[in-house]
Amino acid sequence: MIRSVTEADADVWEHLRELFWPTDAGEHGREKGEHSRDIAKYFNGDRREPAEVLLAINHAGRVVGFTELSIRNIVDGCSTGRVAYLEGWFVEEEERGKGFGAALMRASEDWGRAQGCTEFASDTEITNELSISMHTRLGFEETGRVAQFRKEL
Repeated sequence: MIRSVTEADADVWEHLRELFWPTDAGEHGREKGEHSRDIAKYFNGDRREPAEVLLAINHAGRVVGFTELSIRNIVDGCSTGRVAYLEGWFVEEEERGKGFGAALMRASEDWGRAQGCTEFASDTEITNELSISMHTRLGFEETGRVAQFRKEL
């Protein structure tokens, strides 16, 4: 089953976010407390990024995955100015291969259509072969690869 997140799900959503985007994971990790602040903002009405959160529920009624979705006006490789965007997509390791990821993706696409979007986009780390493979299997086409850079001034 796939459904929208509710405030009652805040703790499990935070737990899954921590598994997906660990805090204190070095230079590219999330700052401690960032997940709880983001979740509080979401439930207080700041619904830009993410604009929607969908949860996957297993047969035992336990939340086992999520997608976080937004609408972006500029996306490399897209031609419209209103693109549904997959900000995050995660299924617990022991629940993978059971269809939860695909079900989340279908529900995410439905959400994008309901928002008036005709394109759906995503990204992943250039080295994340599992994610690249899953995106391809679910109908995404790769539009490019990039290495990003920064420098302290």
